[in-house]
Order: sequence, then C-alpha cells, then structure tokens
Amino acid sequence: MAGRNGRTVRDLRRANRTAVLQRLYFDGPLSRFELGPATGLSSGSVSNVVADLVADGLVEEAGSVDSDGGRPRTLLRVAPHSGHMIGVDVGETRVRVELFDLTLTELARAERPLEQQGYDVEVIVGHIRDGIAEVLATEGASPELLLGVGVGVPGIVEHTADRGAVVHGQTIGWDAVPLEELLRFGSQLPDSVRYFIDNGAKTLGQAEMWFGAGRGADDAVVVLFGSGVGACLVSAEVEHGRAVEWGHLTVRVRGRRCRCGALGCLEAYAGAESLLARWREEGGRPAEGTDEETALTAMLAAAYPPEGTEPDPVALAVLEETAEYLGAGLSDLINLFQPERILIGGWAGLQLGARFLPAVRRYATTYALRHPAEQVTIDLGRLGPDAVTVGAAILPLADFFGRGGRRAEPVSADRLPAWRAALEERAPR
Repeated sequence: MAGRNGRTVRDLRRANRTAVLQRLYFDGPLSRFELGPATGLSSGSVSNVVADLVADGLVEEAGSVDSDGGRPRTLLRVAPHSGHMIGVDVGETRVRVELFDLTLTELARAERPLEQQGYDVEVIVGHIRDGIAEVLATEGASPELLLGVGVGVPGIVEHTADRGAVVHGQTIGWDAVPLEELLRFGSQLPDSVRYFIDNGAKTLGQAEMWFGAGRGADDAVVVLFGSGVGACLVSAEVEHGRAVEWGHLTVRVRGRRCRCGALGCLEAYAGAESLLARWREEGGRPAEGTDEETALTAMLAAAYPPEGTEPDPVALAVLEETAEYLGAGLSDLINLFQPERILIGGWAGLQLGARFLPAVRRYATTYALRHPAEQVTIDLGRLGPDAVTVGAAILPLADFFGRGGRRAEPVSADRLPAWRAALEERAPR
C-alpha cells in the first residue's frame, strides 16, 4: 500500500534500515536507546529494525555500557565480515585492487604496474581481472559475499541501459570503451556481483567526504592532482559528488598542447606530466627510464635541497609557476561553486604536500573573488595514496546502504546474453 507521498511500507522499512545502518556505521557502537534520537525513529521501530539486521547478520553486539540506574545497555555495531567490497584504481602508473570488509578495513591488495602498454584496454581489463582473483584468493573470500566491485577510471563515465558503464577517456585514448561489458565477459565472478564504475576524481571525493578531510562539510571540491588534474564537486544538491573536467578549462589562449589535443588546458600546465616536461625543456635532467612518481621526487629534491645546498633554479622556477597555475585553477572553482573546503589529493598532490600548499593558497585567493575566497579553506586530503581505491569500494557500499542493507539485484538475464553476443562478435577469430 502506498501512502499520500507515494511511499510504500516497503520503502519505509528500507529507509529505516538505511538510517540505522548508517548511524551505526559512522557513529557506532551505539545502544538501541541512542539509536532513537540519532535516527529520529521510535523505540519500537528501532527494536524491529535492529532485530531484522541482527537476523540478517549485518549487525552484532559489541559489549555494553552502564545506564543511569538501570540495566546495562547493549552496544551494537555493523558486523565487519558480513560483506566484502573490492575497490579498483586505474591509476596513471599502476592498477591497484584492494579487498575490504564491510567497515572498509583492507584485507588484501594487488598491484600491476603500467609500463609500455600504457592504457591499452585489454591490458587494463586483464590487470583488473587478475587483481580481483588475487585478492579473493589471498583472503580466501567467497565471491558470494561481495557487495560489488567499484572501479575508478580516468575520463567521463556514461552509464547506459544496454551496455553498462562506457568510458570516454580522451586523454588516455579511450573512445567509448564499454568497460563494464569487457569486465563481465569471461569474468569468474557470479553474475550477481555488480560493477560500479566512475571517474577517479569522484571516487577520491567520495572517500575524503566519508572518512577524510571533507567529513562534516556541506560543500566541498576534492581535487585529484596526478599526471593530469581532475575534480569532484560535492554539495547539498550533489550528495554523492559529480566529477568535473576541471583539468580541461582553458587557462591560456593558444597555449601548450594538452593530452586531450586542445591548447591551453590547465592540465597542460598543472599536471605532473607537463610539469616534468617543462623541467626537461628548460634543461632539467630527471633520470632516464624512471616513472613519473620517481621523477617528481627527484625534481622536488633538486628544487628544495638540504640546507646549505644550492637549489636547482630551473626546477624551482617550474614548480613555482605550476603553483600559480594550480592556484589560478582553484580560483575558478572558488568563483564557480563557492565551496566551504577544497581538498587536494592524488599522488602528485600528496608528494608536493606542504611545500606546495602555501603558494597554491596564496595564488588561489589572489585570483578569486574576495568574498568566496574568504570563506574557503584549502588543505591536503587525509587518506593518502589509497583514497581512490577506498572511494571506489564505497560505491557498492553506498548502494548497499541505500537499499537498506539488501544486496543489489543481479544484472538482468536479458542484458547479459546481449553483452556476450556483442563481445563474441567483436572478438578476433
């Protein structure tokens, strides 16, 4: 039966289960008495929901606390081993796969470096599949306990009804890559396990907002600073975040050519790849054959040597110019979205860290409008290099919570044969 607002009894039960699960997850352990005011539910509703969740194995007892003159109150928490999630980061130097329990404690990880093959689609798909198999085997985890596999990727992710998640990654040479199809075809996982694929900046933002420096903020922009740059906007209107192609704002007319093919993009000046390229062009000498992370470490050491040693003036000048471009790019985000916080993450952002941040803040406030600039704080993210992977694992977890702790429906049977047929038709003979 539907109520006046169109909500059914089933909808209400799901919403009540979601409310209790989320409060226990973020604020637990809690007693039934504490769950009432925390969720806005009556004591009777709390008791019924808790009984259901305990019966489902999702909630367990976690000790007790004394009450005021009465019997001790039993504490409850989300049961960590009642479900697993896998998070995947298709990064710029490696593919990282991690297995988590329901409380996002890491259980196992696998990494595959990206070298000469770069972003070859078949290589990436193979790395993801192998990584998933490896982490499940390491922990001896049952695929039946998987709530889903979250994948963070570069580029724009389009969610289609017939092909699942399709990735448009112009900077990495991916033109409408049906990544979800490719991962499903030949997968050893049951068809009931769903894939949740989204932009890596969005998964980074999700992680920082749930567990990192964004927690408690109503409006924030989380910046992914690596080989390229991207951002995720989170606000009251965009609860789970929206990836924005911030790296491809034009900051200089007829400027340097970006990886996307356009001229003058922010990424062509502020991304680590372009930063290192400009150092080489000006006579810098990063070690040959090293990856970007190692080369950036060498550049930082040259620009900021131990006390008593002369800095490399070229490296220092390029870094200072990059700080200005990055600060100017942040000023656009400040003016457009007026966020409460801006958080900088990604491997390059974390490497540059505290040395870079004061200059970036100074340039951002210089270029931004005064009032929104006075309201924003600019800081580093707190979750380190695993933030994208954690955020990817949050995608199936958030879906699980939204369903009241019920597992997602498997991909419909009528879609899977169509996917398989399409892929078999394209497969080489």
